[in-house]
Amino acid sequence: MFMGEFEHTIDSKGRLIIPAKFRGELGEKFVVTRGMDGCLFGYPMSGWEKLQERLSQLPLNKRDARAFVRFFYSAATECTFDKQGRINIPSPLAKHAELEKQCIIVGVSDRFEIWSQTRWQSFADSAEENFDDIAENLMDFDI
Repeated sequence: MFMGEFEHTIDSKGRLIIPAKFRGELGEKFVVTRGMDGCLFGYPMSGWEKLQERLSQLPLNKRDARAFVRFFYSAATECTFDKQGRINIPSPLAKHAELEKQCIIVGVSDRFEIWSQTRWQSFADSAEENFDDIAENLMDFDI
């Protein structure tokens, strides 16, 4: 399970340290792709395979389903760690998430997310301010 919030820097070559706590969970290879809300999603291979199964069930005759799958898969990249525990973030992914220097890596249950510090702070401030309302709206899901 991925949890916690970590701050790391992305270098000029697009290399970013992934927290040591996440590396064991991720294994030798894992996938990073575009996420929602302007961040990147990272999945261990087992989680990626489960997600692929679910996405393959989307109806091809629905324009939104085709668009989502195209956008999601087109930037997906298989990652491995270098000796310093870094991964290379390809340019299209870095651009999508507006990664420049300071990055926030967040554990979110079955995946991790990579955010620009600016976007994360904006999201976190909004979520904190509205947390009670968000929680109340999720009561229908028996959480």
